[in-house]
Amino acid sequence: MKKKWLLISLICLFLFGGVSYFVFVYPEARQKVMLAQKKKAEWVRLRQALASRTNYFAGNAGIVVKDLNTGWQFSFNQGQEFPSASLVKIPIMAVVFKAAVEGRVNLEQTLLLTAAQRTPGSGKLRYMPEGAGFTVRQLTERMVADSDNTAANMLIGLLGTDYLNASFKELGLKNTNLSRKMMDFTYREEGIENYTTAQDIAFILEKIYENTLINDDISTACLDILKQQKIRDRIPALLPPAAVVAHKTGLERGVCHDAGIIYSPDGNFLICVLTQGAKSSRAAKAFISHLALNVYKCYVK
Repeated sequence: MKKKWLLISLICLFLFGGVSYFVFVYPEARQKVMLAQKKKAEWVRLRQALASRTNYFAGNAGIVVKDLNTGWQFSFNQGQEFPSASLVKIPIMAVVFKAAVEGRVNLEQTLLLTAAQRTPGSGKLRYMPEGAGFTVRQLTERMVADSDNTAANMLIGLLGTDYLNASFKELGLKNTNLSRKMMDFTYREEGIENYTTAQDIAFILEKIYENTLINDDISTACLDILKQQKIRDRIPALLPPAAVVAHKTGLERGVCHDAGIIYSPDGNFLICVLTQGAKSSRAAKAFISHLALNVYKCYVK
């Protein structure tokens, strides 16, 4: 008799469990599948919109847009080399921290500004008095957050172009080089240029995002500095003011770039846009900001 009741109990338990599964679990699983399918369809439409906008851009562009959760990617001319302008400051930042790990530099050591180091363009260090002191960490932060060219050139002088270029390769950058200092247009006129690709910049940004750029601490430090970027006339321009963007811009004669990571409640994504030959920097900035808005709208409803 006990065996019979045990058997009946097991059957009831099985039936109740099965009903519970189909009543509660199956609809949830089905909903997840439907949401995934909807998101995929939205991503397909986004790719089409990005391709259309890129085709109408009156200039040359290298683009990588990547969903950092799913790995879905849109790319255009991602391996094409562009003059890097200030985008090269991202890999320089990475190498500064790499050099600190290797004991080549101390992030708290002080460098003194000389008159010869003052560099035109972005940044306030060029207005500082000769002999003003800044730590390597401060220079790194100013180089990225303020896009300070004087800070960049002081760090380039500290590390040396040979070490920087070798380190770029070690970090996995395939087509990024440093052949001249920032704003050295004499070299530029002679055809000596710094180059990079959307693919390389996207690669190093993703390593920072994934905490795999050398180590967790360095990745976090780089990300924190990128979030302090003060130039907001490209990727963040059309986004809500509260949108969190970790990015770095680049602007020189004939080239205009922005690359970074955008955080949203429905997922994070990477966007890297390099441009050359646009009608004006204003047109290039508008192109970049509208691409970023297209992507953001796909993630935030």
